[in-house]
Amino acid sequence: MVMVDQDLTSVFEKYPKARREHLIPILQQVQEKIGFLSKEAMEQVGNQLDLPVSKVYGVATFYNQFRFQPQGKVHCQVCRGTACHVKGSDRLLSSITHNMKVEPGKTTKDGSFSLEVVACIGACGLAPVVTLNGEFIGSATADRVCKTAKRMIKAEKTDGNK
Repeated sequence: MVMVDQDLTSVFEKYPKARREHLIPILQQVQEKIGFLSKEAMEQVGNQLDLPVSKVYGVATFYNQFRFQPQGKVHCQVCRGTACHVKGSDRLLSSITHNMKVEPGKTTKDGSFSLEVVACIGACGLAPVVTLNGEFIGSATADRVCKTAKRMIKAEKTDGNK
């Protein structure tokens, strides 16, 4: 039997009579709580809802809102929507991947930077668009994105050592 992690107890307490239809809201709250959906967390959700882990995993992987790895301290989203694609987001993504040494959907080994491809950020007039920790960079260039990301990583490390 998988023990419920203390961090998830508060999520499960909101659903004392949890049923299958609560699966997505529970997964959303678990991800909000711990930052991603770990194998252990999905096992706990399955136990709570009396669902096989394969069902929980199947639902979680169907929706692109769920992450299965922790995000980096600096999280980069590269828009690949139509306007961004036309304005060269494929080259932008390739350059960021090369310069930051991380593949899309992954986090650097030191946990400082993660890279995500998103379908549309909703700022088409600023294409190509990238976000760094939720802050928009319009008319993005790889040079500007990488320099900003490295500055943010450095600031994060400096702040973390205080």
